[in-house]
Amino acid sequence: MNNTVVIPAPRPADAAEPPVKNTFFWPDVDLQQLRDSLRYEGTVTAQRLRLAVKTAISEVNAELYDWRAAQMASGFKLLADVPAESLDGESEKVTAYLAAVSALTAATIVERYRGYDASGTKKAGEIEASADEYWRDARFSISRIAGKPGCIVDLL
Repeated sequence: MNNTVVIPAPRPADAAEPPVKNTFFWPDVDLQQLRDSLRYEGTVTAQRLRLAVKTAISEVNAELYDWRAAQMASGFKLLADVPAESLDGESEKVTAYLAAVSALTAATIVERYRGYDASGTKKAGEIEASADEYWRDARFSISRIAGKPGCIVDLL
């Protein structure tokens, strides 16, 4: 019988993870909230998380570049100013943006750090499937922001 006790790495201090400042139109990303939503605790270092978030922000912003330009041409200076339903006091579009960044952050970490699974129980196929699910979630969130249908088509 193997009685191994896994002690997770300590969570980085709040001061070690200031929010990632975004470009002028998009909201900043609070790393502490993102870490909580992805349940990363201290298993992902502050540096790795920050790099993954910057990569995700860059990808989402690029995907929505033309849509953002159209919104700014219509007079909206921030994503939060674009007309949308409000959920829990926050624009639905802001929620979708943060969800897309979160999903792409998780996909990046899963893909780049295959040994990340803290439980040690996930097999490579399960990890690949979760990365695909994160990419799918990001695509749906990006489509929701742009007002496009969220559809995935696969060749048989």
